[in-house]
Amino acid sequence: MAANRDKFPTKSYDTLEGFEQHRVWDKVLYDAGLSVIAWPKEYGGRDATMLQWVVYEEEYFKSGAPGRASANGTAMLAPTLFAHGTKEQLERVLPKMASGEEIWAQAWSEPESGSDLANVSTAAELVGDEWVINGQKVWTSLAHWAQWCFVVARTEKGSKRHHGLSYLLVPLDQPGVEIRPIVQLTGDSEFNEVFFDDARTEASLVVGEPGQGWGVAMATLTFERGVSTLGQQIRYKRELEGLIGVAKTTGAIDDPLIRYKLTESWTGLQAMRSYAMATMDVEQPGQDNVSKLLWANWHRELGEIAMDVQGMAGLTLPGGEFDEWQRLYLF
Repeated sequence: MAANRDKFPTKSYDTLEGFEQHRVWDKVLYDAGLSVIAWPKEYGGRDATMLQWVVYEEEYFKSGAPGRASANGTAMLAPTLFAHGTKEQLERVLPKMASGEEIWAQAWSEPESGSDLANVSTAAELVGDEWVINGQKVWTSLAHWAQWCFVVARTEKGSKRHHGLSYLLVPLDQPGVEIRPIVQLTGDSEFNEVFFDDARTEASLVVGEPGQGWGVAMATLTFERGVSTLGQQIRYKRELEGLIGVAKTTGAIDDPLIRYKLTESWTGLQAMRSYAMATMDVEQPGQDNVSKLLWANWHRELGEIAMDVQGMAGLTLPGGEFDEWQRLYLF
């Protein structure tokens, strides 16, 4: 990775310029055979074992290499397709996903139900050889840059909760889809509202059996929250080390309470890593939810510590040397 530092993106992928830089970087990795090493060779991978993949991910992020524009697809949807998809779906979706040519968005949450996936109201009806989709999704990551999304929709009228749901692959570039970016406190727009008004997708693009989408969606969450967070934790470690450096520069490190909070944060990070490693190849209900809870709370608390370290500088307008830490607190 060090030899390719000149190719690293320099802008946030929340901007069009930055996103295109990240997409180009994905292609660099793909061409080098380093984008999806755990995938089978026939789909562009290297047949790496779980341990080999974990080592690679850790070394990747240790090098300072950037996050990937294709992560929604490669880290969440692809493992789901390997577990529940058809060979035709794999052959159609994976090559362009791994190279960054096609970006995927996760269209699950809704305005009325939030992240209560069992309470979605977006509906899809099979009409001939197509699913016709109507409804609204919100907080849809990267939809404004994506070409496709994976949607959980209700396909059995009158069904309740987790019954009667289906997991659909839907193209976003069509007349029946409207995407509205949501402007965050940071001024960026990573998330979106997505409106489906008689949007369509092929009947063959349902993952798993129709009406059985709940189990497929739970598989996706397992891949999102489990051992895949090990690479993310390396990024968190770099953030913590950077914050310690800021504390030394500003003198905040001399405050006993700040030192205690930073030490507690470091200890928590090591605990998260130990938990992820210990459960890497163990299947037990709920363990991925524990992982999600650990790293989400840890990262939120790091943002709060960052504001304490900055003091009054944390209240300044964007454009200064503390921008990174303000973003950490706000998002």
